[in-house]
Amino acid sequence: MKKPDTLVVITPAFPDHESATWWVPSQQGMVKALQENFPGIRITVLSLLYPQHQTTYTWHGIRVKAFDGMKKRKWKRPALWKNVWQSLQHLHRQYNIIGLFSFWSGECAFIGQYFGRVYRIKHISWICGQDATKQNKWVRFIRPKGHQLAAMGAFLRDQYRRSHGIMPLHLVPNAINPQSFPAELPAVRDIDIMAAGSFEPLKQYDLFATIVGRLRQSFPVIRAVHCGQGREKEKVEAVIRTLGLENNLSLLGGLSQSAVLALMQRSKVFLHTSRYEGCSTVCLEALYAGAHVISFCYPADYPVPHWHVVQDADAMTAKAIELLQNPATEYTPVLYHSMDDSAKAVMELFTATTGQ
Repeated sequence: MKKPDTLVVITPAFPDHESATWWVPSQQGMVKALQENFPGIRITVLSLLYPQHQTTYTWHGIRVKAFDGMKKRKWKRPALWKNVWQSLQHLHRQYNIIGLFSFWSGECAFIGQYFGRVYRIKHISWICGQDATKQNKWVRFIRPKGHQLAAMGAFLRDQYRRSHGIMPLHLVPNAINPQSFPAELPAVRDIDIMAAGSFEPLKQYDLFATIVGRLRQSFPVIRAVHCGQGREKEKVEAVIRTLGLENNLSLLGGLSQSAVLALMQRSKVFLHTSRYEGCSTVCLEALYAGAHVISFCYPADYPVPHWHVVQDADAMTAKAIELLQNPATEYTPVLYHSMDDSAKAVMELFTATTGQ
């Protein structure tokens, strides 16, 4: 009897319930799109670090096994790898594993690479961000070939090649699901500036607050909002107090995806102050919501309408002023890429007849 087909996704983290839409949004969007577009292939998720408990559960009809690997540090790490390996062996006995798809070129790719080599199963890792930098030491242990690597965009592809001397041969863009957005745009865009993301050093949201302060000099009643949580929130709050922005900049905390998308549809300009970004989901969402995006990093090697790339905070401020002052600025939705198309690109990589 022929065993049913399954694609195994190996990820460091995954949401432990369906309402946690802020958790690794690109990755959960990809998993959902794979399941929806290929209902005849079972999608199985192995999540190494989070949730922080060992359990097997169902997420949107998809089976997820969590290993709670955060408790296994240093010399205990091989025990985690052994548990994941045994789960893969169990899946291999039950199903025809058509492929191993790991998120980030890191620990998950390390396990997927060697399991795939032993059992002759195609393995591909999705390069999603900082795994493309020289600081990623896992690459020397994974030793991937170019055909085993899919980058989120041209920026990450080229960065990976510069950092590790290996050119990823595939591009699987980060993307959005247009059906997630409210059907109609609001009549008024009453938010001038918006940002969304975790309060982490890389994101530089203290700089975001500083830029809002500069913009207030040109727009005294400017309205700005930020959605997200994180360890540097107090640092940003201190900047708000110092600049007297309490009536201009609101920190809204962690919101559901639907609430964030609704705010984006009311926003004119979306500022992304991150120092490094592969292909940020929030930028793609803001574009489709009709806002103009200004960032320091650009994911593609071709122009994207309404996405403006600048070199520094002064240029970011100047571009925002230009957009806000121009009555001809258009706020029409821009679809960078559909997650359905990205999921189809992934499945094509595993169903193609090329070598391992």
